Amino acid sequence: MEGIVVKSTGSWYIVRQENGKRIDCKLKGIYRIKGLKATNPIAVGDHVDFVLSEKEKTGMITSIAPRSNYIIRRSINLSKQTHIIASNIDQAILIVTLAFPRTSTGFIDRFLITAAAYHIPVKIIFNKCDLFTGELKEHFENLQDIYIQAGYDCIVVSATKKINTEAFKNLLKDKTSLISGHSGVGKSALINAIEPSLNLKTAEISLAHLKGIHTTTFAEMHELSFGGFVIDTPGIKELGLIDFKKEEISHFFPEIFKHIHQCKFNNCLHTHEVQCAVKRAVESGEIGQSRYNSYVSILNGDDLGVEEWELK
Repeated sequence: MEGIVVKSTGSWYIVRQENGKRIDCKLKGIYRIKGLKATNPIAVGDHVDFVLSEKEKTGMITSIAPRSNYIIRRSINLSKQTHIIASNIDQAILIVTLAFPRTSTGFIDRFLITAAAYHIPVKIIFNKCDLFTGELKEHFENLQDIYIQAGYDCIVVSATKKINTEAFKNLLKDKTSLISGHSGVGKSALINAIEPSLNLKTAEISLAHLKGIHTTTFAEMHELSFGGFVIDTPGIKELGLIDFKKEEISHFFPEIFKHIHQCKFNNCLHTHEVQCAVKRAVESGEIGQSRYNSYVSILNGDDLGVEEWELK
């Protein structure tokens, strides 16, 4: 029998059959992915084969189909290993807030290049736009311009005020979408706004720290009544990166990559070299200063203070 893994709790997996029926399954034997040291052999989104037990109440997963893509993080306890968050994704939706809590540009850029490295397109959703007034509105407009200029689609919404949620709904229709972002940015609230029947758990922001409180413990895939699936994930504090080769990092910044072939040196890292087209583009405003700063920070391996993708 065939199905898709819609939830993983470590030792048990919930597998959804094509008819919508869900079966609790375990994995038969030990499964390892060639060239990838992962703490979890099966992830949400995996297509699997399984057999039912004699009483047909549980199943045993016997094989995993090849993945079209997947997105991973470093393991919290085992730094040299990775944890697969989800697989076979059409797109990743990054929910960003400018306050309550604040999403840093460094975090946004690390998420974008991680997704790009695993061939997953990203849409950026600016939530809580009802709070965009004064300096916060000006900051938002500058930030949105930077990411649109870099080639990313951006949508502005408010889950609580139901502003532009229809555009968010249309973005998800008939696709398998990973929803990600800090705790408290409104991931579950946004999903509830377009699919109230799911009634996902939400929580208020911690006023003491202006940070979100975890309401999602495990990544879980939900079917949408209007077509498609969303994978709701636990919140991220900050994103520690999987190892990248220095000369490849610029490839995952679209607006930087556009200029690298105009540099004088083929091995230009766009930091100290003369006649560097990338540095010229930063000076002219074609590349946002914050994006270039993120590139240099990642190039230097500057993950000081950057915590791991939180999953329990």
